[in-house]
Amino acid sequence: RVAIATATMFAARSSLLRVSRAALGRRGFADEAAAASNGLVFTFSCPSKGFYNAQVVEQVNVPGTGGDFGVLANHVPTLGVLRPGVVSVIEGGKSSDFFVSSGTVTINADSTCQIIAEEAVPVDHIDASLAKAAYEEQSRKVGAAANDVERAEAEIGMDVARAMCFAVGTAV
Repeated sequence: RVAIATATMFAARSSLLRVSRAALGRRGFADEAAAASNGLVFTFSCPSKGFYNAQVVEQVNVPGTGGDFGVLANHVPTLGVLRPGVVSVIEGGKSSDFFVSSGTVTINADSTCQIIAEEAVPVDHIDASLAKAAYEEQSRKVGAAANDVERAEAEIGMDVARAMCFAVGTAV
């Protein structure tokens, strides 16, 4: 009975995989025709401001939780989570840098890319002395935390402040 049940389960799983592969299609690169004619179509916003709205750019460099990565037209479709860091948008050979606290990045097969950040600000709007003071304050809060929740909140604040300091070239 166990052998029959195992064989039946294996056959059902194999059928499900075949059907799902056929329905979803093969994983692949973005549509080359769209990429060649349009470049990377980029949208970037946070709740308080939209920075790019379906604008064609050359490249976007993203601080992902698994490491930094660059996005060009014809990039493989990807979903990712942002860590605190700098999003660099390259257009016309010039880079525009934005600090993000966290968020998501979606890269689609049609050479579109969307970043939705929890908070975002142009790097040149960050006051280095305030970023360093925020880091020092969050560091003190980590040491004074009365419980795990307070400690976790302070550690998140410290990570964001550290990344801000790094973005503006301030050592902490």
